Parts: sequence; C-alpha cells; structure tokens
Amino acid sequence: METKLRPGLTGNQLKILALIAMTCDHVGLELLPGNALLRIVGRLAFPIFVYMVAEGCRYTHSRGKYLGKMAGMAALCQVVYYLVSGSLYQCIFVTFTLSICLIYALEAHRGAALGALAAVCFACGVLPQLLSGTDFAVDYGLWGVLLPVMVYCGETKGQKLALLTLGLCLLGLTYGGIQWFGLFAVPLLALYNGQRGKWRIGGLFYFYYPAHLAVIYGIALLLRRPV
Repeated sequence: METKLRPGLTGNQLKILALIAMTCDHVGLELLPGNALLRIVGRLAFPIFVYMVAEGCRYTHSRGKYLGKMAGMAALCQVVYYLVSGSLYQCIFVTFTLSICLIYALEAHRGAALGALAAVCFACGVLPQLLSGTDFAVDYGLWGVLLPVMVYCGETKGQKLALLTLGLCLLGLTYGGIQWFGLFAVPLLALYNGQRGKWRIGGLFYFYYPAHLAVIYGIALLLRRPV
C-alpha cells in the first residue's frame, strides 16, 4: 500500500491529464473544427496512454483480465460504431489491444512474436488496402500499435522515454502536421513518479471514452439538425 507520494506526477494524475486532452481533441474535431489549439492539446493524450498501457502490461496482477478488458471495450465500441454510422474505423481500444497482444507474444516466444507482428502488419497495412472501399483503418496505424511495445522494451525510465520519443518522431514523419505536438507529452511523462496515486481509477478510461464520445456526437447531431 502506498503511504507517501513521491514528488512528481502520479499515474492517476497523468491519466486525468490525458482524458482532458483527449476531450479537447474530440471537441475540436467534432464541434469546433476551426480551433487548431484544441487539436494540438489533444496530441498529449495518446503518448500518455501509450506509456500507461506499457506500464500496465508490466505491473498488472492479471494479464488475462487486463487484455480482456481492453479487447472487450474494443469489441463493444466497434459494434456501436458500425450500428450507428456503418464505420469500420478501428478505435484506440483496438490499437492498444493489438499492442498488448504483441507484448505478451514477445515475452512468450520469439516465433509467437513474429507471428503476432505479421498479423499486426496485415491488419494495419494490408487489410486497409483490401477494404479500400470502406473507411477501415487502425487508429494511429502500425506505429501506434508498436509504440507501447517500444516503451515496454525499455528497462529504465530514461530508456522508456527515449524509445517513446523515437516512436513519436516516426509517427510524426508518417502523419505529419500536428502529430509532432505529441512530443510535448514526453516532459510530462518525465515527471512520472512511478506511483499509481491514492485512488483506484483504472476503470475510468473504459467508462469515460465511450461516454464522452456519445455526449460530443449527440451535441454535434443537435447542432447539425436543420431548423
């Protein structure tokens, strides 16, 4: 049990910052598309979640439960997306589910890791081409899936941050534009004190992600409704 917090930011505080940044990003995307600042602030969310997923894989007490929650939310969100809008775009839960599978495969067996990597490359690179008549794509693409794996491979905090920085640069080179602002999350993560914090909010992201999207999309539909 944690009795005294060390200086710096706890995992809980970083997750809340990421949730706020994610909300700004989606508000900017759906409600205020002319506001570039909201989208820039939103770039902080993904790198923080990436780091926390890697930490979750390392320190979770139940790997099966951790993967199951992520995969379950991925399946639920995709079903809702398809029923509501017919979209095949794969949400961030799918991205992180693939990341976790890769991490587990990497630890299990080299052959399993190569097979998992081949499957991820197929899902991120080949499948979108085969489904070119749809909007199918994995959120943040191949580098997005690999980023948590890269962070997980770091042994020390410095190595983790260096690998995250490298991955974010590769993501910036791939997508360009505001993706480069994700690098501003690295100094925030440098303040991470390695502690969870006093409150158990691990399930908050699983609830908040679909809930805030439903609210934002609902508002967007009301604003677009003809008078």
